[in-house]
Amino acid sequence: MMNAEEKKAMTQMVHGKAFVFGDNVDTDQIYPSKYVEYTEIEDIRKYAMSGSAMPDLVKRFHPGDIIVAGRNFGCGSSREHAVMTLKGIGVGAILAESFGRIFFRNAINLGLPVITCKGIGTFFQNGDTADVDLITGTITNETAGTSVQAEPLSDYIMDILQHGGIKPLIRARLDKGAL
Repeated sequence: MMNAEEKKAMTQMVHGKAFVFGDNVDTDQIYPSKYVEYTEIEDIRKYAMSGSAMPDLVKRFHPGDIIVAGRNFGCGSSREHAVMTLKGIGVGAILAESFGRIFFRNAINLGLPVITCKGIGTFFQNGDTADVDLITGTITNETAGTSVQAEPLSDYIMDILQHGGIKPLIRARLDKGAL
């Protein structure tokens, strides 16, 4: 568990352009099942959000940009490809009113920050500039000059994210003899 000094020393900020989606964006919209045969990240990332209302996202997206959505983002199947494709294009964070349970856990386990925030689906417009403090849960719409408070990530989740996912965290602990 992180103490107050460690938390203060590691301010974890995400900054990028917001890409806004609605409610119930399922894993087939995030990564259509017809591409599930691909296993290499270079192939997988080409199809990020290709089944969604914004199928050209990959062409418009820059590493660090942020996905914003309404309720139930990532509902549907349990395949990790949905998270892998978003991480592969460099998503800085996903902000949503709620997440599919398995998608949320897959995201954390693969090192992709996901933040739950009531009303976030209407807080941004496409192209707004966003700042997200993963530790405090403060989300700022720089374009509008407004902020909202989300549920902060737990110390345990931050530890996983800072290691790049659950596997790298376990490897690091094994290397230190902490497991």
